[in-house]
Amino acid sequence: MAKRDYYEILQVTREVSGDELKRSYRKLAIQYHPDRNPGDSTAEERFKELSEAYAVLSDPQKRSTYDRFGHAGMGGGGFGGGFEQGFGGGAGFSDIFDNIFGDIFGGGGAGGGRAQGVDLRYHMEVSFTEAAFGVEKEITFEKESPCDGCSGSGAEPGSDPKLCGTCQGAGQVRMSQGFFTIARTCPRCEGRGSIIEKFCKKCRGAGRMKKPHVLSVKVPAGIDDGQRLRLRGEGEMASQGGSPGDLYVEIQVKAHPLFHRQNEHVILELPITFVQATLGATIDVPTLEGSAPLKIAAGTQNGEVKRLRGKGIKRLNGSGFGDELIKIVVETPARVSAKQKELLRQFEKAGSTDSHPGISNFLKKFKELF
Repeated sequence: MAKRDYYEILQVTREVSGDELKRSYRKLAIQYHPDRNPGDSTAEERFKELSEAYAVLSDPQKRSTYDRFGHAGMGGGGFGGGFEQGFGGGAGFSDIFDNIFGDIFGGGGAGGGRAQGVDLRYHMEVSFTEAAFGVEKEITFEKESPCDGCSGSGAEPGSDPKLCGTCQGAGQVRMSQGFFTIARTCPRCEGRGSIIEKFCKKCRGAGRMKKPHVLSVKVPAGIDDGQRLRLRGEGEMASQGGSPGDLYVEIQVKAHPLFHRQNEHVILELPITFVQATLGATIDVPTLEGSAPLKIAAGTQNGEVKRLRGKGIKRLNGSGFGDELIKIVVETPARVSAKQKELLRQFEKAGSTDSHPGISNFLKKFKELF
């Protein structure tokens, strides 16, 4: 029976890219995998066919040969019985399958049973100024660490774990399903590679226990509320020699009594009197580093924004600082004496609308409308 075209098997064109080829193979391999089609010999044969086609077309050299000579270039009849051990010195099917699917079907090749440790999260509160300039803080949290009693072996001190007879210490067992082999975590030792006959009393055989962990965390200058830091390898320990998880430190910046933040800029609302706004003044204003003089020009209007350059927050992962933006709030007196009232009436009589450009412009537009 003539062999089908590899491109047809994988449902791709001859111009297919490597990524598209992998996606098509993955989709079809999952569909026809024997674990999902138990007892279905047609699905098993289809899966073998897919795997053989992908092993050729995913290798640039083999694909080039196949494109020129077809199946004849593959030795006349494809892989035959040598496919599982590899073709022409290349990777075997088990390696190809593991690289694409990982442990979807219960573990892969070497190291396939080694899971990564669990990630942890820590909530850290910092002040407004600590976020602006950076700070180093010591935190204490609990995480799983090797047991003090058994040093992580899970066995009671004085008793030694025995080599697992099922996996011979590998932590995995390989299962042949016709054309290919799949590695799974050993069901007897659960991936340890050894059998514990007498469990550690302290950890009950787990080999780990919750312990307080102290860590110094550097919070960079310019960090903002809601951002988080990732500390690699500071999460939970992993089983069977896998890599530990990460620790994510979530930052909450406490509100400041005077300042607000807008990206790298500091916002300050500055109340001034009617007289200061009218005649002008020089006022000491607060900044993140102390006080600084601010000149208020005569005739300053309510809502105007003044800028103190470089008095803001350090740019995170950048250079320089933002500015301090000062919004002027002209405050009307809540209470005035009789003498003040009389002086204000005289001020009103002595003035004109020309000295109030906003009022003058409004009256002009009002007359034009009516």
